Amino acid sequence: MSTQHHFDVLIIGTGSAGLMSALQLSDDLSIALIAKDKILEGSSYYAQGGISAVLDNQDNFESHIADTLSAGVDLGNETAVRFMVEQAPSAIESLEQAGVVFTQQQGQYHLTTEGGHSNRRVAHVADKTGKSIQTNLLDSAKSKKNITLFENFIAIDLLTQNQHCYGAYILNKSNNEIESFIAHKTIIATGGASKAYLYTSNPDTSTGDGIAMAYRGGCHIANMEFTQFHPTCLYHPHAKSFLISEALRGEGAKLILPTGATFMHKYDERGELAPRDIVARAIDSEMKTHGFD
Repeated sequence: MSTQHHFDVLIIGTGSAGLMSALQLSDDLSIALIAKDKILEGSSYYAQGGISAVLDNQDNFESHIADTLSAGVDLGNETAVRFMVEQAPSAIESLEQAGVVFTQQQGQYHLTTEGGHSNRRVAHVADKTGKSIQTNLLDSAKSKKNITLFENFIAIDLLTQNQHCYGAYILNKSNNEIESFIAHKTIIATGGASKAYLYTSNPDTSTGDGIAMAYRGGCHIANMEFTQFHPTCLYHPHAKSFLISEALRGEGAKLILPTGATFMHKYDERGELAPRDIVARAIDSEMKTHGFD
């Protein structure tokens, strides 16, 4: 008989969303946090630039909402975008309460600019924002007696019956056995599916497991054709590429061809600060037009 675990809440995924979910739940609930690899081996940890939020008197929610919808070519759900934008400042406060210390300048947040934003609104922790957030959230989770962390456990499928979820079947990588995690509530916080593509700046754990499990369990999924590719990575023919933070362009860095010529002005009046999809397509176009690597 396979091993069974019983919890009030099962959270699959230990990125920022999973860890924050666990920390915001009542201390009276028993919580299981599932990491398919090492707990910090996820996209959240590697995020560099920062978090967008209206934190300056010169900025406002309506501008942030408009920028977000525009960057999504007006395909975004305005209700969801508005909720995200209006909750962002309080999310920053919650992270600070968890120990994250955002970079300051003269007693105020040091805010940077990134593609698609019309104002400085990106709060950051130097150039290692994700690392700081993840390590602090993990320390907070470890300090909670009601939270149990399971490292190197891969969720296989949800336990469902009559359109209700009762937990998940999870592979214990240490002994290759499937274990049952029974829970009153299950939260899927497994991130995206960028490893569907050969080249990605995301870690190898981004394989879309949670999305697939949710779909098999009867959840509705949408817009799966949209995958955002970060436009700037360091290319090396014999090594794994890594992301070059968008914050560089926010502070004035230019994209240039091997000839030394700039080109982004041909594609968008915002130049290097155009949304990522426009910048990525522009780079791709120039590489194909001129035969550059």
